[in-house]
Amino acid sequence: MRNSNDKKSQLLKLLRERSVFYGSFKLSSGATSNYYVDCRLTTFNPEGALLVGQVLYEMINEQALALGIKIDAVGGLTMGADPVALAIGIASVKHNSRDYYEIFSVRKSAKTHGQNKLIEGNFREGNHVVVIDDVITRGDSTLQAIQAVEQAGGTVEFVTVLVDRQEGGTEKIEAKGYKVLSAFSKNDLLNTDVATTKSG
Repeated sequence: MRNSNDKKSQLLKLLRERSVFYGSFKLSSGATSNYYVDCRLTTFNPEGALLVGQVLYEMINEQALALGIKIDAVGGLTMGADPVALAIGIASVKHNSRDYYEIFSVRKSAKTHGQNKLIEGNFREGNHVVVIDDVITRGDSTLQAIQAVEQAGGTVEFVTVLVDRQEGGTEKIEAKGYKVLSAFSKNDLLNTDVATTKSG
């Protein structure tokens, strides 16, 4: 069985191979960038999902133990967070089949039929949760998920993200009082010459 450092190194290798693209890209914010990170090419890959779950579960579990808290559920804004949260949940079952993390997904807008849910899956009022994201850029999608959880009566203990693009999102979230743990930063993923060039 691979240790934590081996798993993290293998996941980084996979992200670099599958999820990092160089060129000229327009971001959702309207800015342009000389690289693009598409984590879903890794998180929707079976090997990638296995590694993502293991690496991020260990990060979350270590932080929860350090804080002396119990985490009930993990999830975030659809759809980037969905495969990441599910992978973490599966890893938590393997760690403890009787006390694992439930999984939820935050819609971008509430359903207009049925139960009119904004949060899908296994979330309950009073849950202590970790909000998940695949990539943090400006932090808006993560904050949207945090707001939905809190409005539904949950407590957000901290945030865990696969990749931090280092464009102010982490600072924005932490300024609101939520600790952000990231497995990797932009500098971990990119070629040195690209990592040191500011995206526009």
